[in-house]
Amino acid sequence: MAACEKKPIIILTGPTAVGKTALSIALAKAIDGEIISADSMQVYKQMDIGSAKITKDEMEGVPHHLVDVLDPQEGFDVCRFQSMAKEALAGIYERGRVPIVVGGTGFYIQALLYDIDFTETKEDTAYRRELSELARTKGNHALHEMLKQVDPESAEAIHENNVKRVIRALEFYQETGEKISAHNEQQRLHESPYQFCYFVLTDDRKTLYERIDERVDLMLEQGLVAEVQALKEQGCRADMVSMKGLGYKEILAYLDGQISLEEAVYIIKRDTRHFAKRQLTWFRRERDVIWLDRQAYQDEASILEAMLCILREQNIYMAK
Repeated sequence: MAACEKKPIIILTGPTAVGKTALSIALAKAIDGEIISADSMQVYKQMDIGSAKITKDEMEGVPHHLVDVLDPQEGFDVCRFQSMAKEALAGIYERGRVPIVVGGTGFYIQALLYDIDFTETKEDTAYRRELSELARTKGNHALHEMLKQVDPESAEAIHENNVKRVIRALEFYQETGEKISAHNEQQRLHESPYQFCYFVLTDDRKTLYERIDERVDLMLEQGLVAEVQALKEQGCRADMVSMKGLGYKEILAYLDGQISLEEAVYIIKRDTRHFAKRQLTWFRRERDVIWLDRQAYQDEASILEAMLCILREQNIYMAK
């Protein structure tokens, strides 16, 4: 497919708390764009504080997709994201507007941008049940150690608490004798079906970590504990996908009497910093990334202007 036949798509990503939301709104207003969220938690209803979900006022009239659309009891994974995002893309193109994919879940972005087949298997195999039972009885770490033995690259990329992906990687190895990391790497070499710009917003590590700590403190002030309590009363449990998000699983552990609130807050801040570090590691491995370091710009307006200049140069956005 020639480049001129490809439909345009803009990616704006970066580590958590780096300030993607405000910049994405400014960009969307500048180019008449619509936003598709690539966030694994903001997709859920009633999970506003812990996911730092964008508010209606913050949207400033810019259409958003994949925000506030699933019940917390529903599952959400890369395959479902890919399907929902493609549906959103079709509507945006029909309206003659530019899609902007915004969020920090690099795995989701990669799946959409390169139309990757992650070989998702729905069949509930005996081996899958065996691995699930192993995680339940011996813990996530033991399962993760199994993966480390057969596919260290996947073990490095997948957190041990992401039991579903750990199990899938082990299943893939058991079924094929090959590493799923090698399969995914091969998939990543596919040419993207889109004409794209892949922006990664970043900042000085000290500044980023301070922003993370401040955000967690603000979440507590805004009522994170009450939000998780309400979800718990509705039947949300620790084994649900929605409750595995940072902030939710720790507060749920506090409400279940497993840890103190002080411990929960400490763990949220620590693990969010670790998460931001893993996000940056992921984006450094991606192809054709354009880095936007806040330290190199005077203000938000100068970052936006730099982005618009690049988009014009690449014929993704032409000023009307």
